Amino acid sequence: MTLRTTTRALAATAATVLTLAGATACATDGGGGGVDPDRIDVVAGFYPLQFLAERVGGDAVAVTNLARPGAEPHDLELNPRQIGQIIEAELVVFLHGFQPAVDEAIEQNAGDRAFDVAGVEPLLDATAGGHDHDHDHGDGDGDGDGDGDHADEEHAEEGTDGAKDPHVWLDPTRLATIGDKLAERLGAVDPDRAGDYTTRAAALRTELAQLDTEFTEGLKTCQRREIVVSHTAFGYLAQKYQLEQIGITGLSPENEPSPQRLASVIEEAREHGATTIFFETLVSPKVAETIAREVGAETAVLDPLEGLSAENGGDYLSVMRTNLQALRTALSCS
Repeated sequence: MTLRTTTRALAATAATVLTLAGATACATDGGGGGVDPDRIDVVAGFYPLQFLAERVGGDAVAVTNLARPGAEPHDLELNPRQIGQIIEAELVVFLHGFQPAVDEAIEQNAGDRAFDVAGVEPLLDATAGGHDHDHDHGDGDGDGDGDGDHADEEHAEEGTDGAKDPHVWLDPTRLATIGDKLAERLGAVDPDRAGDYTTRAAALRTELAQLDTEFTEGLKTCQRREIVVSHTAFGYLAQKYQLEQIGITGLSPENEPSPQRLASVIEEAREHGATTIFFETLVSPKVAETIAREVGAETAVLDPLEGLSAENGGDYLSVMRTNLQALRTALSCS
């Protein structure tokens, strides 16, 4: 019996009690199946990491996504079966700080089998990509440092001051770098197929570079640069493609905006002639619809890709291209 097989057997035994305890709860859960001795068992915290693991790993990996389609991954609570999946996994791909329950389970059960994508690409501050209210006169705070203090104040009011923005996957070039590092990590787990992981990561990088080119060209000439979004998930996209996001709420989509914040967003939307107020597939559109009515704008989906809904299908690349078309329409790009 090989060391790898022995490790699997011990992990499976350790997970048995948890799995049995959660059998009823898991009957409707869409988790992965049994252990495949020919493939590397990878657990991903949420959809973009699942996409990355599947594309880099190919047929050599079996990927389980902890977040169900159509469910908001921020507030994921793990059941016993999912804890067992983390215990059994040979690699757990997660983003520290994005899913607290996953962070805790990994700390207790995954050890050096965890791959934190936040350690690959430095995360932006939560206020990055925010709107500069007084953009015709420096940064609007009178100190001339261009740091956008107005935007900082808004986010501080919502409790995100000093926080980091986890939505790193919305910059395709950053996602490509994470893919390269994931290939290295998979190669360390499975040296016999290390070259295959590197090859697939390189192919994915080419596809993501093409997507980046499409965004750069598609958003080069637009009548507006400001996007009004339901929550400030788009800092990486805004920074990469010279846009400015005006968030109805901060990083957490569950937060309710204050009346003052709503009034401020309505004022800014009118100031910049916004024709579209964006909402998300996994979050109620009601607030966005209210603002749209106030300013005479339409609503449209801008998907942060935290999780694919069960209805929309597609994958990271196709949904990002749908986002690009939505942005081009909203910003009147030529």
